[in-house]
Amino acid sequence: MGCLLSTPDAAGGARRRPKNIGEIVVFVPGLRIPRPLDFAQPLGDGLSKSLVERLSALRTRIEVMAGQEAPMTTKPRRTATQHGGSTLTDLQQALEDYLPVLLGLVENGNRLKHNLRFCWINQEEVSEETTMSDSWYEVLSVLHLMAILLFSQANLLLLPSKSTGGYQNTSLEDCKRASIDIFLKAAGYLDFAVQKVLPQLPLELRNDLPLDLTEGVLKSLCLQALGQGVEIQLGMAIDSIKATLAVKRRLACEMVKYWHQAHEYIKDLPLANGWGEKHKLFVQWKHIEAKATAYYLHGLILEEGNMSSDIAAAALQAAEEYLRESKKACEAFHTALPSSRNPPLWGVSKYIVEKIPKDIPSKTINWDSQKHELIMQGAPSLPDFALSLKPDEYQLPSMDPSWNQVFLPIEA
Repeated sequence: MGCLLSTPDAAGGARRRPKNIGEIVVFVPGLRIPRPLDFAQPLGDGLSKSLVERLSALRTRIEVMAGQEAPMTTKPRRTATQHGGSTLTDLQQALEDYLPVLLGLVENGNRLKHNLRFCWINQEEVSEETTMSDSWYEVLSVLHLMAILLFSQANLLLLPSKSTGGYQNTSLEDCKRASIDIFLKAAGYLDFAVQKVLPQLPLELRNDLPLDLTEGVLKSLCLQALGQGVEIQLGMAIDSIKATLAVKRRLACEMVKYWHQAHEYIKDLPLANGWGEKHKLFVQWKHIEAKATAYYLHGLILEEGNMSSDIAAAALQAAEEYLRESKKACEAFHTALPSSRNPPLWGVSKYIVEKIPKDIPSKTINWDSQKHELIMQGAPSLPDFALSLKPDEYQLPSMDPSWNQVFLPIEA
């Protein structure tokens, strides 16, 4: 069975926590960074020298590039230019190159699966490192890092910048479409990690995983990716003269469900102050903002229909109240350390900030004296639509052919 070791980060020295990470559209958790690993001694008798050297070289490449990339993900107004030869896409490719070779340690009952002590440090909790002697932990860590790099790439695409790596000559609309594909791909990695990789780890190891690799956090991140994908879709629908009010309302209601589920998975987790708390605040903010949007659009449709004007007014009043709460939640998120800030308003956020104060006061009954709880109690239920966005289907790559020439002892 694999073993666990969680110790202070003595070897790496103290890292400086960022105080300000600049503009954020997509919340990106801190990167998990692999620590150096000697493959030769644990695997020397079971594998050829060339295969051991290849495993070592591929992982060392990731160690170096992730170490270079981590500080850049927390720099304000970062652009995706090269930093010492390392970019998001380069690191992503390094992980994809490593994974097929790594899989040789877990497939076919390879008894070498527990020979190595894989150690990773979390950028969010720089004083701790987690070591496990199970190759599935390494697979899980690789998939998590691949997903987080995609979150970072989507954030760069959606920031109001003249240059985003790989997309310099594309329009904002193209960047929005590309970001949806990126979100679905990231969700696919995370969903596969939950459904297929976590069950490979013994229960005692699953219970000892760092919080950012636990089932609740992985599921919440997956739903965040889907929720932000729908938000981009809704923003594009708002900008389209062809999209009906019903289509916009459906997308907004779906967005509420994604963020609600994301919030449910992490609301009770003991995430520490700092990055973990900031993650919770981001999900809470986006959930409230989605409710403001959905109730506003729902109220407009109720006005157009044959429903009581009081019911339509109740929905619009709820939208106004949720917008007020959303502004507070947004401020709480951005002021939480490491501090951050909103880019200039665009998309759904700009839409509700402009539309709700303009349209609602003239259409709602005078409930100024009512308490918040009474307003929410009087709000009609939102329509329940099936969720349309699903994670991309992901499968692990085939084991690298170099393992075919190696005798793999099979457990009885």
